[in-house]
Amino acid sequence: MWHFTQDVAEYAAAAEPFLLTDPVRNTVPLTVLANIRDGMPAEGAIFGWYTSWGEVCGAAFRTPPRALVLADMPGDVAAALTEEYDGEIPALVGPRAAVDAACAALGRSGDVRSERLYRLGTLKPPGTPGRGRVATAGDLPLMVAWLDAFGAEVGMDLGDTVEAATRRLTRRELVVWEEDGVPVSMAGVSPAMGGVCRIGPVYTPPACRGRGHGSAVTAYASRLALDERGDEVVLFTDLANPTSNAIYQAIGYEPVSDYAHVTLAGSS
Repeated sequence: MWHFTQDVAEYAAAAEPFLLTDPVRNTVPLTVLANIRDGMPAEGAIFGWYTSWGEVCGAAFRTPPRALVLADMPGDVAAALTEEYDGEIPALVGPRAAVDAACAALGRSGDVRSERLYRLGTLKPPGTPGRGRVATAGDLPLMVAWLDAFGAEVGMDLGDTVEAATRRLTRRELVVWEEDGVPVSMAGVSPAMGGVCRIGPVYTPPACRGRGHGSAVTAYASRLALDERGDEVVLFTDLANPTSNAIYQAIGYEPVSDYAHVTLAGSS
C-alpha cells in the first residue's frame, strides 16, 4: 500500500534506502530530496512510498504546482499510486514505463515530452575555444535571465529562479563557458546523491548557438562533477531535440533508459 506524508524526514527515512538502490535511475527524486534538506522551498509538498510485505518498492512526491514525480518502480505500483493518492495530478514525470502505467490507470492522456537519461562513460571534451569556470555571485542577474529563458523555451516551470540561482551559486552548482571573457553558455551541476551527480539545465542563448558552447560547458560541468562530487554523472535530453542527443553522446554520454513528462489533458 501507499503511505503519504508532508514530513520530509519521515519520507526520507522510509524511501531513501529504496531510492539509493538505483541512484542513477532515481536521480531526480534523490536530488530534490537533497535540495529540500538544504533549504529549497517546498510548501505544500506531499511525499509517498509504497510497501509490500514490509519492503519499500516505490516512491513519489509532488511539490505544488508542479508534476507528480515517480521513482523507478513496477507498473502495478505506479498504477496503485493513482488510486490511493487523493491530491491533484496535473502532470506526471518519471521512467516511461511507470508513467505509462499511471496514465493508463487514470484513464487520462495528454501532451508528452519524451526524454532519455544518459550516463557518462569516458569523457571526451570537444576542444571548443574558450574556458569554463564556476559561476559567482556577480553572475546572479545573468543566471536568473538564462534560467528564465531556458524554462520558457522548454515549457518547464522552474519556480522562483532568483531563489534557485542564489541557492545554486552559493553551493557552486552553476558553471559558465566563456569565449573571449564573455559568458556564452551555462550548466547546472546537482549535489551528489548515492555517488551520482546530474547535469542540468544546460542553456546557450540563441545568438551563441552552433559553435560548440553547449558541448563545452557540459563537458566542463561533467569534469567538475567527477573531480569534486561523485563517481558518476548523468543528464536528461529531450528526444525531440536530435542535436542535443548527438552532442552529448559525442562527449561520452551513453543512453540508460527513457523517461516521460506528461501534462494531463484538462489540467491547468
